[in-house]
Amino acid sequence: MKPPVTNLSKRVFKLESELAFDYLKVAEEVAAHGVKVISFGIGQPDFKTPEPIKEAAFEALKAGHTGYTATPGIPALRSAIAEHVSSFTGSDVKADEVIVTTGSKPAIYFSMMSFVEEGDEVVIPDPGYPTYESVVRYAGGIPVFLHLREEDDFRMTPESVEKAVTPKTKMIVLNSPENPTGGVNLGKDVEGILDIARRKRIIVLTDEIYDHYLYEGEHVSALSDNPDWRENIIYVNGFSKTYSMTGWRLGYAVARKEVIDRFDLMASNTTSCANNFVQHAGIAALTMPQNFFKEILSEYRKRRDCIYDGLNRISGIKVNKPRGSFYIFPNVEKLLKEKGLTASEFTMAILRERGVVTLPGTPAFSPSAGKDYLRLSYALPIEKIEEGLRRIGE
Repeated sequence: MKPPVTNLSKRVFKLESELAFDYLKVAEEVAAHGVKVISFGIGQPDFKTPEPIKEAAFEALKAGHTGYTATPGIPALRSAIAEHVSSFTGSDVKADEVIVTTGSKPAIYFSMMSFVEEGDEVVIPDPGYPTYESVVRYAGGIPVFLHLREEDDFRMTPESVEKAVTPKTKMIVLNSPENPTGGVNLGKDVEGILDIARRKRIIVLTDEIYDHYLYEGEHVSALSDNPDWRENIIYVNGFSKTYSMTGWRLGYAVARKEVIDRFDLMASNTTSCANNFVQHAGIAALTMPQNFFKEILSEYRKRRDCIYDGLNRISGIKVNKPRGSFYIFPNVEKLLKEKGLTASEFTMAILRERGVVTLPGTPAFSPSAGKDYLRLSYALPIEKIEEGLRRIGE
């Protein structure tokens, strides 16, 4: 038998996985030894998908909506998304400026692969969602890491963006509320960054998947009060976080029609289309009364306050109170120095010795800026948060 062909492309080795899933594998090993694992790891809401959404999926199945759909999505869902985004941001999105995707990741992928060419620079938040760096490299681009500072509440400021931009900059990535820090860009930040991008003819990819998870102030979108958004903005969002639909795999992108037409071709060559009956459930999600989320947000605020107070009581840890998302990013520099450990070593020790999943800021979300930090997701009940903090404190 001949040996297998091994000459994989160089490109494929530029992709990286999310470290969170590696930690979940270790967590399964720990749990197999009888330890009740508490996970602050993966960013997945623990509330159930609302009943009207599930009922719409059941009805769609019974009605036979199980085949292919048009690649950019069924017209009714594209219209519902356009209306929802327009209402939420005060913009004027049209249905043909929307593409439905299998989760928000393909929307990010299509955006970067459509605009980023070999040698182009892309400014991304650091720490930030790891998919940004991975896809930039895959597209042949160069990630330019913009350090989000603790003293700025992990905001992306116009001053820092101005310094990061060069003649080679093709794209700026915004993520607010932010994963992993919980930072929220202020209105003046968004306005200033968009002004830079307009002047320098730079594409802005704005990932607003956590837009409803805001505990203070109002969400300011890159589409808000922006009649010229079609010039250079790609807006990405989805159903996973607000509607607890992570496993349903339903997201979308908004951009000018010319761009959406290109995304359509990319999708037709990769994912074909989003799941048919799930798209019908998506219509139900956007058209049902949205006040259901007030109770959920109230609970997440309590959890935010609980984990913030608890972490600050542990010697060697200091932490900013996050204004958005459901993540907190404590500074453990003092603790790591005392123990002579890296963040990765510390998080693995917590997992193996106490059965608590946390993630290291570096390398999970940052090449270097997160080296003295951990990320914890507080998408779990308060009693589990308190128990997890007790074990970490030990």
